[in-house]
Amino acid sequence: MTTPTFETLLYSLDEGIATITLNRPDRLNAFTGQMMKDLIAAFDHTDADDAVKAVIVTGAGRGFCAGADLAAGGATFDYDKSADPERAGVDARVGGVHRDGGGRVTLRIFDSLKPVIAAVNGPAVGIGVTMQLAMDIRLASSEARFGFVFARRGITPEAASSWFLPRLVGVQTALEWCYTGRVFPAQEALDKGLVRSMHAPDDLLPAARVLAREIIDNTAPVSIALTRQLIWRMAGADQPMRAHQADSRAIQSRGASADAREGVTAFLEKRTPNYPNKVSSDLPDIWPHWKAHDFN
Repeated sequence: MTTPTFETLLYSLDEGIATITLNRPDRLNAFTGQMMKDLIAAFDHTDADDAVKAVIVTGAGRGFCAGADLAAGGATFDYDKSADPERAGVDARVGGVHRDGGGRVTLRIFDSLKPVIAAVNGPAVGIGVTMQLAMDIRLASSEARFGFVFARRGITPEAASSWFLPRLVGVQTALEWCYTGRVFPAQEALDKGLVRSMHAPDDLLPAARVLAREIIDNTAPVSIALTRQLIWRMAGADQPMRAHQADSRAIQSRGASADAREGVTAFLEKRTPNYPNKVSSDLPDIWPHWKAHDFN
């Protein structure tokens, strides 16, 4: 596929790893309506491209993302008065309610068919941290800082973080971080389970790539796509029977696949597997899935 270009992102693909870099370094990669559109389009592209096996998201310069761009001043979060045409767009309104742009991004990441790794290279506050919550694994630089600063700006948590954050760190920690709105260091994020590991700045992206390579080199892409959706969607299931139903459909489909035959044969022959199935064409429909976000 043709390499896409974006106004606010850099995109590269190297040996199966797509790297999406938030690219407004002069503004610490502050989030705009255009960045929202670009991120959604980038994940549309990674899902459609079978050459992409894993996705890394990071930031250009010294920041990951400083949150919403506040250039509009006090009217920044007043969508009716917003100077950002993408955030104020009529297409974002449903039933008179303006859909939160951060939530549109996290729901798109939630639907991703490829594993998503955040490499948090610097400050990440507001949407800069909440967009990460729908990513699968977060690695942080020792220079990273995090902040759920919404109440300090007179607003509330967004980007569906009220669903994601308590599932990652528990209700008590989620409430403390959102109540105080304080900015905290990478070590605290690590201690509380928000990030998986902390690295020296120069070691961050290499560590993220090592993790991505372990996934890519050993697993079947269709199985990864299904596993990602099973784990995320069952986080909100009302009972384990829902997981049993979805698991049963998935294992029945996968068990009869060319991937399963190759995986077992390669194991018995003590060689590296070469999985033939493709996410773009061979993903089974184990439930009415990943387009279920009806805002009404």
